[in-house]
Amino acid sequence: MTSSSVFDYVIIGAGAGGCALANRLSADPAVRVLLLEAGGPDNNPIFDSPRDVISTWAPEYDYGYATVPQSGLKGRTVKIGRGKVLGGSTNVHALMHVRGSPRDFDTWNFLGADGWSYADVLPYFKRSEDWEGGATVYRGAGGPLSVRFNPNPTPVAHAFVEGAGELGLRTVGQDYNGASQEGASLYQLVLTRQGRRASSSQAYLRPIMDRPNLAVRTGCMVTKIEIENGRATGIRYTTNGVASTLRVEREIIVAAGTFDSPKLLMLSGVGAADPLRRLGIDVKADVPGVGQNLVDHMLLPFLQRSKQPLPYPEFLGEAGLFTKTRPGLEAAAPNLQVNISAGVPPLAPPNLGHFFGFVIVIIQPQSKGWLALRSANPADTLDLQPNYLQCQTDVDTFVDGIRLSRELAATRAFAPYWDGAIHLPAKANATETEDYVRSWASTIWHPIGTCKMGRDALAVVDPQLRVYGVKGLRVADASVMPTITAGNTAAAAIMIGEKAADLILAT
Repeated sequence: MTSSSVFDYVIIGAGAGGCALANRLSADPAVRVLLLEAGGPDNNPIFDSPRDVISTWAPEYDYGYATVPQSGLKGRTVKIGRGKVLGGSTNVHALMHVRGSPRDFDTWNFLGADGWSYADVLPYFKRSEDWEGGATVYRGAGGPLSVRFNPNPTPVAHAFVEGAGELGLRTVGQDYNGASQEGASLYQLVLTRQGRRASSSQAYLRPIMDRPNLAVRTGCMVTKIEIENGRATGIRYTTNGVASTLRVEREIIVAAGTFDSPKLLMLSGVGAADPLRRLGIDVKADVPGVGQNLVDHMLLPFLQRSKQPLPYPEFLGEAGLFTKTRPGLEAAAPNLQVNISAGVPPLAPPNLGHFFGFVIVIIQPQSKGWLALRSANPADTLDLQPNYLQCQTDVDTFVDGIRLSRELAATRAFAPYWDGAIHLPAKANATETEDYVRSWASTIWHPIGTCKMGRDALAVVDPQLRVYGVKGLRVADASVMPTITAGNTAAAAIMIGEKAADLILAT
């Protein structure tokens, strides 16, 4: 297709949701689909090799976003990696496949997302995956996304699961993407049967690139959505510095991610009216929630010395557990995730010797923030204010995670390996422990929520993912999540793309 071609649907962003959406929409040969990606192609071999994940964090594949200084982190600025490549962040993440808790999606439903309960979204999770265990009431087989248990765990990964069992956590037969999320297990990974990364582009795009009704263009930065008389009619974009325009017949779907989707909406005049006017942007729809409701999972590294050498892990997340840290949460999703891997020297201070690491993750954070434009220039970056550790509850959850990690390290299963904590001794008092948390906590790169779905005053899209106040415009990525899922967010973002396709085709 040439640049003068006419398209029914234009999808902006080839990440988790965008790739799934492009696949499903273009399955109808009568529908003309254009998928635009600001980054380049993913034909570098590092995007197929799980062990090369750290290499994918290079500047040429990342937008380079960072927060404003965080008062809860002792004034530190924190980098938040966002994949700038075909496949988006699914080509730079650590491959863990975690849907979240069924209660997450029932919460979305309670908050006004009609048709997004767990029962409603489960068919889309199943449709997306090819689970090595075969189809069940909870799992899908034959879908684009290959999912299997970690095939090459190191000894400390096995010790982690065994140690969790010693502490009374559920481990035998645990499928945390099945009936219950809680417990410990080797991680399920998006990994082909040949051992390659199963990113959204590998799973959803590579098999269909020859469809004549689908065009996929990389290196295209969309700078504005044209809105005429309350309807999205086209886009402006640049390729290698050359500006172009394109009219769209039916709909524009923004799937540029939690940072760039609200950024594009605001640059196009959709957002809180007064801030847009102050930047000289013509207001097309006064939608105050654009850029609000920013929520992110946080991680805390907790490194341990090993008595013996350990192999370099094939995967950054080898095994993990999901649990609750305080009583009274019987009807809630887990609020704590703990990962383990054998030592990865590039991610640790030099000259540590033999080590392994617990990674403690807050998966139901209470702190919430926002993002905002700095100017009307599309090339300018954003102000990102996630308000990390704004709420003391989040600090307390990290402290609970440290306690649980120490209990795991003290189990019989870890006796051949554990030789003490590297940075925080067991005798540390409460003040020293909180100082450690605020000094070392960071992000696990799971931002969501800045174009949230719902019916309240800060909702940006309705339950059909249509942007309030603008016809012919939807958002379909992690930014529409009203609340964050209990665990890694890629699987849920892909599910959103799957469901969005059905919502669009039913219109």
